[in-house]
Amino acid sequence: MARPADRLTRTTMIALAVLALCFVLSVLGRGLGESFTVFLLPISDSFGWDRGQVISIYSLAALTGGLVGPFVGRLFDRSGPRATYALGLAALGGAFLVAAHGEKLWQFQLSLGLCVGLGIASIGNVPNSILLGRWFGRGLPTAMSVVYSATGAGVLVMLPLSQLLIDHIGWRGAYRCYGVAMLVLLVPLLLLPWRRLAAGSAEVVRPAADTAHDDDHWTLPGAMRHHAFWALFATFFFTAVGMFAISAQVVAYLVDAGFPPLLAATAWGFSGVVLLFGMLSITWLDGVIGRRRSVLFSYALSITGIGMLWLLKSYPNVWLLTGFVVCFGSMIGSRGPLITATAMKIFRGRRVGTIYGTISIGSGLGAAMGSWCGGLIHDFTGSYDALLAFALVAVVLGMLPFLVVPALR
Repeated sequence: MARPADRLTRTTMIALAVLALCFVLSVLGRGLGESFTVFLLPISDSFGWDRGQVISIYSLAALTGGLVGPFVGRLFDRSGPRATYALGLAALGGAFLVAAHGEKLWQFQLSLGLCVGLGIASIGNVPNSILLGRWFGRGLPTAMSVVYSATGAGVLVMLPLSQLLIDHIGWRGAYRCYGVAMLVLLVPLLLLPWRRLAAGSAEVVRPAADTAHDDDHWTLPGAMRHHAFWALFATFFFTAVGMFAISAQVVAYLVDAGFPPLLAATAWGFSGVVLLFGMLSITWLDGVIGRRRSVLFSYALSITGIGMLWLLKSYPNVWLLTGFVVCFGSMIGSRGPLITATAMKIFRGRRVGTIYGTISIGSGLGAAMGSWCGGLIHDFTGSYDALLAFALVAVVLGMLPFLVVPALR
C-alpha cells in the first residue's frame, strides 16, 4: 500500500506534468498566433495588399478565438481535455498547410483566421484553466501565471524562428513546416494517459465535490446577470483592444523606425523572457499589496511602455527599445491569471468552463477590434501616432473595472 507521502509526491509530479503540458500547448498556440506579425510584411508584399487587408486575417483569428470560447469550454466540460486539445492541433496543422498554398485573401481569412483562431482557443487558456483548476486549487493563480507566460515564451521562440524560416525557405515554406509539425505532434498527444490527467488531485476535487451543491446553482444566464461577469468581460475586452492594437504591428513599426527586420522580430520576441517575470511578479504582488494595487501597477507599466514606443520613432535606440520591451512586454497578459482565478472562484461549479469561456469572448473581441482598428488607423493616417493614442485610451478603460467594481478588488 502506498504511503501518504508517496501518494503526495506522485500527485505533485502529475500536477507538475499537467502544468508543463499546458505550458507547451500555450507556447505553440500563442507563439504560432503571434508569429503572424512576422508574416505580415512578406504576405503584404507578395500580393500588394494594404495593411488593413492583411491585418483582417489576424483580427479574424483573434475574433474567432474569443467567440468559440463557450464552445471550447462546453466541449471540455462534456468530452474532456483529450478531444479539446486534439481538435486544436488538428485545426492548426490543417490551417497552415492550406495557407502555404493560398492565393486569395478569403483563403487566408479562412485558414489563418477562422481555423487558427479555433486551434489557439482549443489549446489555450480556457481548457488549460479548467484542467489546472483540478490540480492546483488555491495555487491556481500561480499556475496560471506560468501558463499565461507561455504567450511571451511563444513569442520569444516563434518570432525569430519564423523570420529565419522566411529568410531561408520563404513564407509559404515556413507555413508548410508548421502545418506538418502540428499534425505530427497530434500523435503523441493522443497517446497520453488522459484518464489520469483529467481526474485531478483528490485534495482539490473532493472538497469541490463536497460543496458542489452550493456552487452548481451557477448557469450561464445566471452568471450573465451578475455584475462581476460584465466587469471581467470589460476588462478582458478593453485591455485586449489596447494590447493587440500595438502587438499586431509592433514588428512593422520597429522596421519602419529603422531597425533591421531580424532585430525587430528578436527584440519583440525577447518580451517572452520578461513576460514570465512580469506574470509571477504581479501574482506575487497580489498576495502582498492586494489585487487592486497590483493590477493598477501593471497598467502603469503598460502605459509607460506605450510612451516609450511612441518615442522610438523619433529616437530609435537600443535603450528605449529595451525599456519598451521590459515595460510593455512584461505586462502583456499579466492581469490574465488574476482575472481567471477571480472568475473560477466566483462562478465555480460544473458549468465553469462554459461561463469562463463566455467571459473570454471579451478578450477575443477586443483583440480583433484592436488589431483591425489599428490597421485601419495606420492606413487612414499614414502614421502610428493616432494608433498609439487609440491603444492608450483602451488600456485606461481596461483598468477602470478594477477601480470601481468591488468584486475585482
